Amino acid sequence: METRGIARRPTAERMRDALERLATERDVWVSTAHPEHGPHQVPLWFVWDGRAAWMCTSAASATVRNVREEPRVHLSLPDTFDVLLVQGEAECFPDQEVPEDAAAAFAEKFGWDPRSEKGSFVYVRVVPRTVRAWRGEPELRGRIIMREGKWLG
Repeated sequence: METRGIARRPTAERMRDALERLATERDVWVSTAHPEHGPHQVPLWFVWDGRAAWMCTSAASATVRNVREEPRVHLSLPDTFDVLLVQGEAECFPDQEVPEDAAAAFAEKFGWDPRSEKGSFVYVRVVPRTVRAWRGEPELRGRIIMREGKWLG
């Protein structure tokens, strides 16, 4: 990996950059696990509300099945150089029980409102407990920017 010319960012700057990416990115990789079925990973659209990430998927999906059994999840943004990893607790909201502000934000961002579909959908909210962010090897040290739900910057 080419790391020359990369300036190590202070924690506060990494936090600001991470929050900006959470607010603007479209896709997130969602990793879940089930005690009997094992790990599962899938990309989903997401909305960041300032405190949590919101995704939506079919009520019959492996993601929903796994979260209901084991709510600890990992999220990652797709850029492998500008890494952002989130560990958190997930909670499921059936499409007719999701908070209106979360559903409206999702519909506005993607032009699609799952609540109007014929099938059953579930919104999954992930509240971060740990967030790691780094750009290349110079930033591996100090990559934790949230610990136990508290931002460090």
